[in-house]
Amino acid sequence: MRGKIGLVVGLGIGYVLGTRAGRARYEQIKQQAQKVWELEPVQKQVDKAKDLAANSAMAVPRAAWAGVVKIVKVVSDSQSTPSEKAEASRKVADETADDIKKAAS
Repeated sequence: MRGKIGLVVGLGIGYVLGTRAGRARYEQIKQQAQKVWELEPVQKQVDKAKDLAANSAMAVPRAAWAGVVKIVKVVSDSQSTPSEKAEASRKVADETADDIKKAAS
């Protein structure tokens, strides 16, 4: 227990004494990181990541909407009997669930 308290006190003293020098070094690191962030190759990759995120975010709603449209078409078919409509809509719902799982992954 004594060793733990000594360690915490030592870390605290080191932090307080090193804060001034640490702040200057932090600013240097921050400036270098900002320079790297602004490089053209890095920004190209950032844009690619943004595009991927935007496309992926819309994949699930698109798949769900497409499934709803398919189900509505099946149910609104006037030539089918109610049992045929129920079976067809169940099949389309299963396919839509699979499509949504694929879009989510």
